[in-house]
Amino acid sequence: MNAPLPVNDPLVIGGRAYNSRLLIGTGKYKDFDETRRAIDESGAEIVTVAIRRTNIGQNPNEPSLLDAVPPSKFTYLPNTAGCYSADDAVRTLRLARELLDGHDLVKLEVLGDPKTLFPNVIETLKAAETLVRDGFKVMVYTSDDPLIAKQLEEIGCVAVMPLASLIGSGMGILNPWNLQLIIEAAKVPVLVDAGVGTASDAAIAMELGCDGILMNTAVAAAKNPVLMARAMRKAVEAGRDAFLAGRMPRKFYTASPSSPTEGVIGGTSAAPKKAG
Repeated sequence: MNAPLPVNDPLVIGGRAYNSRLLIGTGKYKDFDETRRAIDESGAEIVTVAIRRTNIGQNPNEPSLLDAVPPSKFTYLPNTAGCYSADDAVRTLRLARELLDGHDLVKLEVLGDPKTLFPNVIETLKAAETLVRDGFKVMVYTSDDPLIAKQLEEIGCVAVMPLASLIGSGMGILNPWNLQLIIEAAKVPVLVDAGVGTASDAAIAMELGCDGILMNTAVAAAKNPVLMARAMRKAVEAGRDAFLAGRMPRKFYTASPSSPTEGVIGGTSAAPKKAG
């Protein structure tokens, strides 16, 4: 008998459950109205905010994201985009906690250089230690190195977020084998962060067993961001269902008819004989 279909399959991060496994960024849209429409279409409950680039109250005379995307409806995930040292990242997230009335769920990223935006894992580890000690619930962007991912988990990060490929590249998953190693070893959620370009990339990541995906450019830079947000929602859901269902084994050069061959009317189960 087949197992019952999953009714409730939440993503649990930092002790809180979420129905959506798609996290979405709030940058790079043409305006806050498009941002909100894309978020709504994506079904995302967690939205990430670059504190250095988006106004959430630090500039009182400018339009605020808080009005378009109210924290009463969405869980904010302040991030440290644009930080290149542990000190800058820690300072930025402490500011975010003040602006958001003690909010403690954050995304840490410490970049290595402005060209590739590859993570500086040494500074990331250092910042993670400080932030966890300060009481933050840290979701952390990192390389796809399984050893670094495990170290970040052991420090106390509530989720590890390895890249699929470089930020904003849209190249998809370049090293599924490393992601698989990280997923198999982790006791905290593993979310792909960076590199997803289209819906099939998202589905593949979820089929591998990722707990969720965070994306921004793939949606915001699409010709129709709102429609792409809808596509990403469906892809994440389909990929998760496929992972839970368990795919059929791959069989190299082994034919397996989808219909039974025994008892076929007017047929025979014997192999045809050679002529002559």
